[in-house]
Amino acid sequence: MNLPTSSIADTSPRPKILVVDDISANLAAMRRLLAHVKADLYVASSGNDALVLCLDHDFALILLDAHMPDMDGFEVAKHLADDPRTCSIPVIFVTAAYLDDLDRLKGYTFGAVDYIAKPINDAVLLSKVTVFLDLHVSKLRLTAALEELEKRNRQLENEIEERRRIEKQIRHMATHDALTGLGNRILFLDHLGREAAFTDRHGGQFALLYIDIDGFKQVNDGFGHTVGDMLLVEIAHRLRATVRQEDVIARLSGDEFAVLITAIPAPDIALHKAEDLVQTLSIPYTVSSDDRKVTVTVGASIGVAVYPFHSSDKAELVRIADKTMYVAKKGGKSTALLAPAPEGEGA
Repeated sequence: MNLPTSSIADTSPRPKILVVDDISANLAAMRRLLAHVKADLYVASSGNDALVLCLDHDFALILLDAHMPDMDGFEVAKHLADDPRTCSIPVIFVTAAYLDDLDRLKGYTFGAVDYIAKPINDAVLLSKVTVFLDLHVSKLRLTAALEELEKRNRQLENEIEERRRIEKQIRHMATHDALTGLGNRILFLDHLGREAAFTDRHGGQFALLYIDIDGFKQVNDGFGHTVGDMLLVEIAHRLRATVRQEDVIARLSGDEFAVLITAIPAPDIALHKAEDLVQTLSIPYTVSSDDRKVTVTVGASIGVAVYPFHSSDKAELVRIADKTMYVAKKGGKSTALLAPAPEGEGA
């Protein structure tokens, strides 16, 4: 087993050629003929040595003597063909001119791509070697180009995914309250429009609950805005836990919230739901601030309007619910009130 007879001219990888022949004179002749080929030349004097070299190097071409003692070229070719790491290496058999057709067929079966007859014609050898080296270099370039393309595709996919994530985050920030995580007025009005359109198509009715927190200003003034913010977060938690998953909750402004109760059978049902929320929101809250726990109690005034019973105009429905909430607040706070029935209608 020998080291390569030519050195690498630059930092880029050069093709490697393996010459296998049990006769030293033939190996010397191959060295001379291939001295000017742009490849690193490796030689092996037996089949075993050739297989060992193939474990350590990726050869662009193997020139393999067909008839050698111990392990002939056909057996070497079979081992190469059976190994996934070497099965794609092109093998040219170098053999006597009298090789019969059965031996040729045997060689092709084991992966031979061509034959060169002895005595070797220099021009023929160099021509064939050059062709296979060019094919090898083209394959490497194609593989590198495909890898680079795959890399860029992955980068593009990552950039697209990151852009989608950022756009999703921006949309969420634009439609949700940063403190409580509830939908904001923009998202609320969008849901209101969708629910109204669905009701117009399929019939039925839904309720809008307009909620104002009673006593919130006193909490802010007495305990500070940090406690006030934490209180709003806890109120949002209670609202989520109380209404159904299909209902919509939003924080409209400082201490004002809204709930859309979908698919109600009658306005009274919406009022009962609002009364339940009044009870739930009036239970004392315990929040932590500056390593101390603070217990506060607030209430809720809720105005209820039903679509399309009170109005089939979305903006008007919001105005009616808001006005009804203020009537409830002026009437004693911590109460729920259903908007009056329109003229000519019964609740």
